[in-house]
Amino acid sequence: MSVNSLDEYWVPEHVKEYLRGLGFVLPLDDMEPWIRSWDDWMGARGDFYDYRDKDGLGRVYEVHRRSIHPAMRVCKEWGSLLLNEEVKVVCEDQKATEWIDGFFSRTGFMAQAQDTVVRAFGLGTGAWALWLDLDRKEVRIRHYDARMVIPLTWDEDGVTECAFVTRAFYRGKAVDQLQMHLKGGMGFSAGSSSPSNSSLSPEHADALLAMNNGESYKIVTVCFDKDGNELAPVGVAPVFDTGCAFLTFGIVKPAVTNTRVDMSPYGQSVFADAVDAVQAVDLTFDALINEVDVSKMRVFLSDVLFDREKTGDKAISIPFGKQDCTVFRKVMSTEDTIQEFAPALRTSSQSEAFRIALQMLGDLCGFGLGYFDFDESRGYVRTATEVSSDNSALMRNIRRHENALEGAITGIARAVMGVSRGFGESIPDEGCMRVQYDDSIVQDVAAEKEQDMREVGVTMNAWEYRAKWYGEDEKTAKARARGLASRQSAEGLSQ
Repeated sequence: MSVNSLDEYWVPEHVKEYLRGLGFVLPLDDMEPWIRSWDDWMGARGDFYDYRDKDGLGRVYEVHRRSIHPAMRVCKEWGSLLLNEEVKVVCEDQKATEWIDGFFSRTGFMAQAQDTVVRAFGLGTGAWALWLDLDRKEVRIRHYDARMVIPLTWDEDGVTECAFVTRAFYRGKAVDQLQMHLKGGMGFSAGSSSPSNSSLSPEHADALLAMNNGESYKIVTVCFDKDGNELAPVGVAPVFDTGCAFLTFGIVKPAVTNTRVDMSPYGQSVFADAVDAVQAVDLTFDALINEVDVSKMRVFLSDVLFDREKTGDKAISIPFGKQDCTVFRKVMSTEDTIQEFAPALRTSSQSEAFRIALQMLGDLCGFGLGYFDFDESRGYVRTATEVSSDNSALMRNIRRHENALEGAITGIARAVMGVSRGFGESIPDEGCMRVQYDDSIVQDVAAEKEQDMREVGVTMNAWEYRAKWYGEDEKTAKARARGLASRQSAEGLSQ
């Protein structure tokens, strides 16, 4: 872990001890070193970027390697390719679709969700979880990355219980807030003034784990001060029964198998197997900049060009010129009063090495060889649309990541609607849900829509077209298609 990351938030030890006291074995213990390492690569921190070297005389000096933050760039690219404001959750009932679409727009979920995906693809794991304002009876979604997520119960089908740890402020003081989403509440009851059951002995903790037979999820909130003492902030409900029999959170992971820790519920960074390529990109970038820096023209001036001033019995040359090692004085020289020296630049070969490193990075991170490219005729990076037509690897990986994300997005949407119904919202049953992604970044959607329009009346019905491109349910699509056809017929008769 680098010095610069010491001020970042990581789960405190007293929170971990609290969870261990409940009988949980924390998978974060095995994954945290990897998560810290990936976090440093995303921030271009660590010994690779800031190190010490020695000169010929043995003097130690600090060196900083320049970076274009390739690890972060990879994660941002995946975030922008997968999620944007045009992504929609489509339900069987049109009114349910419109309600969740309005909720996401009102709360700015998709904009924040893209940031969550960026962090999740970098650190291997992220999450969305319900956060409830009981006074106002409002539902919100909190966003977490791997540093704050602790799965508690999981199997090969996914995580079924999870804890989320963040820093909050109560009366001007920082506190650690732990929220556990537990199926059945694990023995916590709504009448508890605080979940003080954490002090139970290990044998009682085992009994609590066996009590996880309830059908609905409960959100248990515990707060700690900086010394690890439990607090009971005013206005914070220790336990809340959501009434939801389904997950009240969604785990976000890239479609990359975790090969670092076997059987872990955490995911793996999308650049975990491309760290050498990340280093290669910054090594060649730093070399390219150094090449330009050390190849500046040097000017050597004879002694006769320097003015002198007397200081006692000595005549001292008056210095002039920039203080950036470009002008030098030739001592005891009267010939060739001005001599220039311009080292030959090797930027062409350096640029080619930089380009190869970028292509390696893109290929290892799932974009294909042509996504990141450095070429004078096409610019620094080609757009996704330019490479999609000849890059099947990119499209396959986009589909894999979209499939992995769909469960988390529809899951948190279902939880939002479920709790909102409990707060009195009139929302019809959502039925089956799917995510309608916006692939216009990598595909010519306009051309696809035009092609489908030609098929309307041949191999596709008008309502099928509306259902596909407008996210409408079958009933609504058929009604609107009939209405549109009626208007077109009326206009034709009037003419």
